[in-house]
Amino acid sequence: MSSSLSSSSLEQQTSCDDTGAAIVSSNRVVLSEAIHLQQHLHEPHGGIVPTLALESHAAQLPGVVRAALQQANLAATDLDAIAVTRGPGIHACLSVGMNAAKTLAAALNKPLIGVNHMVVEGHALMARMTTTKEGEAAFPFLCLLVSGGHTLLLVVHDVNHYTQLGTTLDDAVGEAYDKVARLLGIAWLPGRGGGAGAALEQLARTGDASRFSLPIPMRHASRAASMDFSFAGLKTAVARMVPALAEQEDDRWRADMAAAFEHTVIAHLTDKLRRAFRWTQQHSIPITSLVVSGGVASNEAIRAELGRLAGEHHVPLVCPPAKLCTDNGIMIAWAGMERLQRGFIDDYSIDIRTRWPLEALYQEWEKHIA
Repeated sequence: MSSSLSSSSLEQQTSCDDTGAAIVSSNRVVLSEAIHLQQHLHEPHGGIVPTLALESHAAQLPGVVRAALQQANLAATDLDAIAVTRGPGIHACLSVGMNAAKTLAAALNKPLIGVNHMVVEGHALMARMTTTKEGEAAFPFLCLLVSGGHTLLLVVHDVNHYTQLGTTLDDAVGEAYDKVARLLGIAWLPGRGGGAGAALEQLARTGDASRFSLPIPMRHASRAASMDFSFAGLKTAVARMVPALAEQEDDRWRADMAAAFEHTVIAHLTDKLRRAFRWTQQHSIPITSLVVSGGVASNEAIRAELGRLAGEHHVPLVCPPAKLCTDNGIMIAWAGMERLQRGFIDDYSIDIRTRWPLEALYQEWEKHIA
């Protein structure tokens, strides 16, 4: 690549359903993004069908990568590295992206970077690319990852260096949104970033949260000190109330229940974040920001309340733009760039990891700095 341009990283994202590729530069500029959506394949089945996702990835990935290169007006030889989602995710889907990335990197003689699309390497680092103010999302920061598959509370010290404070004991928050939306009979929203959870959020804006009283999880004295999360009981509480409500002629109850559910979720999240702030103060960790990422971070009500909480602790709330909160190629390309800059390069022999525990990332960090 010409010395007049910043280094750039191409990413291929095939962890689950949508097929994405993006190119970013080291100075935080998105040079291109291409994506092929699969919602029309999975919505009739009520969830992701792995075989359909695999077939679509295999058919669409070459064209998506070519489109990303064309949008950036770059040749593949101009790239400095190839980043790919290594895990976690659906085995067959991850394999499509990994095999393509290995072939491309080897053919071009470029570094290959396998990225964990969750946690530090994916969603959390996205905030570092999109922040506009000096010092925001600088290490260390407190990170709340809220998505369909994960609910995690972390201190992010550096790339691959973190302290996990809490996780979900059962359902992830996004999973709870989707399940409650189905209980309420709410249809998916069309387009990118839609789905049942987003539809519930939209309906909740018109509801009266005070009409129904739902239990705020883990407020019992025996569990209040924990920084873990639990949403299964809340979902069950909604499920028990729905049959009787569904017999009413007035459909207004759906919006009110959606609002009550969302209000309770926010109360639960803020409970645990307040404890996390206290923990960082007790351990003298100079937190720079509260980063909230993952698909549920696009929820406006959650953002508003967590923004107030961050203000109480004199740090900014940093969230990626809503369209970048769900899994996307840009976040993997940027994570690849951060890893490239720190020398985290993988062999062409790496394999996918459908499960990728956080402990493994930390062990890699320790080995790298040794």
